[in-house]
Amino acid sequence: MSEFQAPRGIPDYFPPRSADFTRVRDTLAKAAALAGYGHIELPIFEDTALFARGVGESTDVVSKEMYTFADRGERSVTLRPEGTAGVMRAVLQHGLDRGQLPVKLCYSGPFFRYEKPQEGRYRQLQQVGVEAIGVDDPALDAEVIAIADEGYRRLGLTGYRLELASLGTAEDRPAYRELLVDFLSGLPLDEATRARAEINPLRVLDDKRPEVREMTADAPLLIDHLGEESARHFAAVRGHLDRLGVAYEINPRLVRGLDYYTKTTFEFVHDGLGAQSGIGGGGRYDGLMRQLGGKQDLSGIGFGLGVDRTVLALRAEGVAVDEPARCRVFGVPMGEAAKDRLVVIAAQLRNAGIAVDLAYGDRGLKGAMKAADRSGADFALVLGERELEDASIELKKLKTGAQERVSLDSVVEEVRLLAAEIDQDA
Repeated sequence: MSEFQAPRGIPDYFPPRSADFTRVRDTLAKAAALAGYGHIELPIFEDTALFARGVGESTDVVSKEMYTFADRGERSVTLRPEGTAGVMRAVLQHGLDRGQLPVKLCYSGPFFRYEKPQEGRYRQLQQVGVEAIGVDDPALDAEVIAIADEGYRRLGLTGYRLELASLGTAEDRPAYRELLVDFLSGLPLDEATRARAEINPLRVLDDKRPEVREMTADAPLLIDHLGEESARHFAAVRGHLDRLGVAYEINPRLVRGLDYYTKTTFEFVHDGLGAQSGIGGGGRYDGLMRQLGGKQDLSGIGFGLGVDRTVLALRAEGVAVDEPARCRVFGVPMGEAAKDRLVVIAAQLRNAGIAVDLAYGDRGLKGAMKAADRSGADFALVLGERELEDASIELKKLKTGAQERVSLDSVVEEVRLLAAEIDQDA
């Protein structure tokens, strides 16, 4: 065993199992790209105040889970715990909000939260996210939700469900807050929960502890106290989802774990994952831009989809991901002179867009051909002293075992044509 181990709660992804990871990440991102979402690359760490103000001081993310430290300039910085605040900061900093709206952006990568590590709950979690900023349109809400649904479908997932709710607007909240605070005041809440309720009483409804859930079972629900605008908006979102064929369940107790959500909120749940059943979610965040210093208060909607948890959901359903071939061509040199020539041929094939690997380490023919089979390549190129003497090379089709000798000068073009034929038939 190695002297060093990965930090606790941080998974490694390596071949062949990394094929699941890359397939999930790329498939979810492709679904967003097909809807016109452009890529944005965010900093791994930001000013701590960005998350404190943008995510909400009452949230567990800010109060308990952030990786915060002082840099060498004694500035407080935090490893990003989520993506929306960073995207909104970038939109404001670079004036994207002054261009065509909505601003449609997609990102992926690691995010960091100091949580108790368990299966599907990591301290370095991987997400694919989108944000659509600048237009408050129920059809856009439905588009964002449908992108996530399409991504999961493309992966072959079937055992998930979409939970949907509305958190209303800032105008809906005061009257409801008064009702909820009055209800919570009569409960024997512990000191920490009561303190959280004073900052944001809605967060108590998000508490996962059985005893708290039992106490709040009869709590008034925001979805029953929506204003006219919010109710109309929520009905329109549901109508668009119905027409798109996206199935959903109304969950009136759905409260996302971040303070900036308003109106539409949603979560994708997979019961095959046990307690950590959420595989992705998001919602609308009217007011966040102003909160972060924007001169205008543009609305936004987005999601964060968990790559790690989606990988686990695929495994729970038994959806297999084929290990991708490392290369298209595997070169087998027999001797130093043959290796010198095959290195050049490999470079020429790569320049032609064909993936090539070589049997390094001067292994024997039998071992080299086993490595060729394990690589998943379509072709093996075997070159030895005899072939060099007559300027030829052995080309073997690994799937059928058929082989032929071709000219060294024409082998690159020959392989290119054969590969094109396979791709055309596929």
